[in-house]
Amino acid sequence: MSKQERAARTRYALIRSAAELFEQRGYAQARLAEISAGAGVSSGALHFHFENKAAVAQAVENEASRSLRRAARAAQERNAGALQTLTDTSHALARLLQRDVVVRAGYRLNCDAAGRPELNLRQEWQSCVQSLLSQAADEGALADGVSHREVATVVVAATTGLEVLAGDETEWLSRASLTVLWRLLLPRIATPSALRAVDPRGRDSVTVALEGAVLRTPVPLPTQTPPRSPAEP
Repeated sequence: MSKQERAARTRYALIRSAAELFEQRGYAQARLAEISAGAGVSSGALHFHFENKAAVAQAVENEASRSLRRAARAAQERNAGALQTLTDTSHALARLLQRDVVVRAGYRLNCDAAGRPELNLRQEWQSCVQSLLSQAADEGALADGVSHREVATVVVAATTGLEVLAGDETEWLSRASLTVLWRLLLPRIATPSALRAVDPRGRDSVTVALEGAVLRTPVPLPTQTPPRSPAEP
C-alpha cells in the first residue's frame, strides 16, 4: 500500500470515527482524543489531517454530501421516466441515510449548522424534487389538475418528516416506509399509463447498486450540482 493510500484510509477512518461520536454524543460533547482513538491513530495523526474539530465536522458533511449527490446523479442516469427516477432517488438516499453513519451524521450536522450557505442538503433535495416533478409534468405523466409545485411541497414535507423521525428510529427510512408513501401518493398524482410504469418500491437493482457504488468508491466532492440533476434530502 502506498503512502498516499494509507493517508486516505487514515483520513476516512477519522471521518467515520467522528461521525459515530457525533451521532452518539452530539458535536459539542465529542472530543478530538476520542475521535483519534476510535480511528486507532494518534492525536498527531488526526492533527495532520484536520486543524480542529470544526474541520473534522466539515469533512463529515462533505463526505455525506458527496455520497448523496453521487447516488442521486446515478439514479437519474438510469434513463427512467421522471416519476420513477424520483421514486428511485428517494429510496437510494433513504437507504444511505439509514445504513451509513457518515452520511447520516453529515446530513444532520449540515441541517443543524448555520453559516454554510454553500452547502444546504435539504435545499438541494427540495430542488431535486421540484426539478423532477417539473420534468414529469413536461412528460405528461401528471394527472389533469395536478400541480407539480404542490406535489413537490408534499413530497419534500413527507420525506423530510421521515428523515426527522429516523433520528430516533432508522426504520422510518426503510424501503417499506418509502414504499407506503409512494403507494399512497402515486395514484393521486400520476396518469394511469404513467402509474403502470412506476414501481413504488424503487427498482431493486438500482437502489442496491447505487448504495454499493457510493459506499465502495470515494470520489471528490463536486464543486456544483449540474442543472436538472437530483441532489440529496
